[in-house]
Amino acid sequence: MQEKLEKLNLDPVVKERILDWISPSFDEDTRREILKLIEEENIKELTDRFYKILEFGTGGLRGIMEAGTNRMNSYTIAMATQGLANYLLKQQGEKSVVIAYDSRKNSESFSRETSSVLAGNGIKVFIFKSLRPTPELSFAVRYLNATAGIVITASHNPREYNGYKVFWSDGAQIISPHDRLIIEEVKKIKTPSEAKKISFKEGLKKKLIVFIGSEIDSAYLKKVKSLSSDISQKYKDKIRIVYTPLYGAGFKLVPSALKDFGFKKIFLVKEQSKPDGNFPTTPYPNPEEKDALKLALELAEKKRADLVLATDPDSDRLGIAVRNYKTGKMELLNGNQLGSLLLYYILKINKERGTLEKNSCVVKTIVTTDLANRIAESFGVKIFDVFTGFKYIASIPRLYPEYKYLFGFEESYGFLAGDFVRDKDGVSASCLTAELAAWCFFQKKDILTLLDEIYKNFGFFKEKLKSQTFKGKEGMERIKRIMKELSLNPPESIGNRKLVRFLDYSLCRERLVLEKKDIEWKYNLPKADVLAFFYENDLKITIRPSGTEPKIKYYFSICRTIPENVDLESFKIETDGLLDELEKEFSEKVLSIN
Repeated sequence: MQEKLEKLNLDPVVKERILDWISPSFDEDTRREILKLIEEENIKELTDRFYKILEFGTGGLRGIMEAGTNRMNSYTIAMATQGLANYLLKQQGEKSVVIAYDSRKNSESFSRETSSVLAGNGIKVFIFKSLRPTPELSFAVRYLNATAGIVITASHNPREYNGYKVFWSDGAQIISPHDRLIIEEVKKIKTPSEAKKISFKEGLKKKLIVFIGSEIDSAYLKKVKSLSSDISQKYKDKIRIVYTPLYGAGFKLVPSALKDFGFKKIFLVKEQSKPDGNFPTTPYPNPEEKDALKLALELAEKKRADLVLATDPDSDRLGIAVRNYKTGKMELLNGNQLGSLLLYYILKINKERGTLEKNSCVVKTIVTTDLANRIAESFGVKIFDVFTGFKYIASIPRLYPEYKYLFGFEESYGFLAGDFVRDKDGVSASCLTAELAAWCFFQKKDILTLLDEIYKNFGFFKEKLKSQTFKGKEGMERIKRIMKELSLNPPESIGNRKLVRFLDYSLCRERLVLEKKDIEWKYNLPKADVLAFFYENDLKITIRPSGTEPKIKYYFSICRTIPENVDLESFKIETDGLLDELEKEFSEKVLSIN
């Protein structure tokens, strides 16, 4: 087999890594998987699996679960964990790490491999005995005064993926300088043999590994309950809720939290309430997608539910559907819509009760709807715009302690009220959404009516996300070329709308196009590979490479004032069509870049 490998037209570095991975130091299943590719002379697949070591990005690891240095497996996890351990050992004081995992294939075994390496380095590990939501991991890091936290999850990605996210002592995902310094340590680890580890069983015996569970649940749920505004119970009794955890960790805590809030009529989607990493009824367990909510929507019709709640496998994201009482049908809301509703509700309740302090703040990302800015400003509340990634939202309470953090959200269905968790929280967001529905009943309206009122007051905002995948090494190189070309030559017009402003966050540059001048950079943000284009008539387009997948993401947003006496539904349909046309024109210009 070695002779056959030598004959293949492979990069020498790739060949060297393959030879290492088919040696007896790797398990039989791993060797067999790679030998099969050699036998098939699958040069493209071998190159993709071994041309680099799976990159430890600013949030950790994410990849397809297969054999190879550029894949998620126990060996690449051990290497990453050793790099992390080396960084942790440089910190002052006692070191400990909290570990949680979701329902994905290999999540539990990967969490135990991580524990074994940390324990092998003398670092104490607190590991949940069974799967738990990511927001509870964030809470547990601070609750246990740990140095860091790790959750094994690929969030809402397809079943073949898994991931490894790192949190710091503040309960938020790592940001600079920790992310950069951890990455430097991880890159120093070249082979799995460099990982120091002891068996999981030995770690338990030495009490370097300790199981945790119900005591953390109780403390976390108590904090979630503290977010309740105590809407009259008779209105909560009216709300009929269908909930699906999409085979994930949400089944542990979401129903309990809803009951703590006073909701009694909760109907679970039984087919999706047992943890299963195969996701048999929804191969893409993403609560943003209507297909993932198919069974929940069917149950909602049977039960005449008012509200559908769906959390992803690690229960940090929330997707919802609400009943339109005019048509009788269930309608899905997107992350921008739900975030704007929750923001308005939280600010309104606090203002009515006299608890909206002058130093209150809310946070969103730069690709999230600017409707949030208008809502916050109307209440006199400070709003922070941060980079994409909930770790930046969660960093605000630490970076700006002079402000009282109330709420943060991102368009990708991530929401966080309060600061006892420092990551998006599908558990507390589920409870607040149910309470929002009850509050609307108290106001003699429904959620959709409230949303239309918000649009009429602040402008109709319509957003659209488009992704383009570029697979493999060639794809990553093309993404770089596209971003460079757009930075040098931004499209001057889209749909007869002239470019007015252009932001290049990688260069910290703002250009006023019509005035043909650059102005002083006024954004308190670090450099990032993000471009933002502002066109006439409130058209905004933001583009960035995905941080976890080989994709470019485009965020389109338009705002239009709703004319008086207009048919609102027709106006919405017209705006949808307009944005589709603008999106198509811009996307075609981008894809013409080779």
